[in-house]
Amino acid sequence: MPDKLDEIMAWKRREIAPVIRPVTEAELARVHAALPPVPSFASALRPADGQLGVIAEIKRRSPSAGDIAAGLAAPDQARRYRAAAASALSVLTDEKFFDGTLDDLRGVTALFRTEPPALPCLRKDFMVHPFQVLQAREAGASAILIIVRVLNDSEIAALYSAAQAAGLDALFEIHTEPELARAVQHRARIIGVNNRDLAVFRTDLSLSERLIPLFPRDVIAVSESGIHTGADARRVRQAGAHAVLVGEAMMKAADPAALIAEFRRP
Repeated sequence: MPDKLDEIMAWKRREIAPVIRPVTEAELARVHAALPPVPSFASALRPADGQLGVIAEIKRRSPSAGDIAAGLAAPDQARRYRAAAASALSVLTDEKFFDGTLDDLRGVTALFRTEPPALPCLRKDFMVHPFQVLQAREAGASAILIIVRVLNDSEIAALYSAAQAAGLDALFEIHTEPELARAVQHRARIIGVNNRDLAVFRTDLSLSERLIPLFPRDVIAVSESGIHTGADARRVRQAGAHAVLVGEAMMKAADPAALIAEFRRP
């Protein structure tokens, strides 16, 4: 089977090539200082009451599930998730494969400015260049995604430094022990195990059970993908997850608040 992630990344690099430009950390710091502050993504994943953090994802489609919610208005879904007591949001901004745009992120964060309180938002996209970090900060994101597998160490370092200069957190996504070692080498503060193999889109929660216990004690641990029930959430929480990132199940939930409550039930 062809590697879907390689296909996505090849497209992403071609897609952004016409618009990217050099971006310095000094520019990112100036933009960060000039824009309204954003809520902390990292703090939201470890609530003071010790509950499981729930990152609720806004996505209209995916290569694995096909159409999930075609035509969905991202701000409307953000309202539903906030009312359901989500800890943070993940907003897909990739158009070709996930039917998302930066305007979705802009719309959600604009909603939170006019109708507080705000939830921290992760820009969920295939990040390869600091210019995308600038876009994320200007759109009101609190964090970016760094997929360790698809980036070399220079690219990871550039993205992480750019995020820090822009006042953003970074979620390092891993799928194997060597990728975990690389994330730790870059001093990642938040690491997520993607239980879905993005090469073939097969999901296995035992990945979180195997990898999260290997995390440094001070790292915030996130389990991503394949979490549909309270039993799934309890499995990864027992492995040490501080938070879960849930997309398809949250998008399809008739009652997001009940689902989040089930995720958090001991």
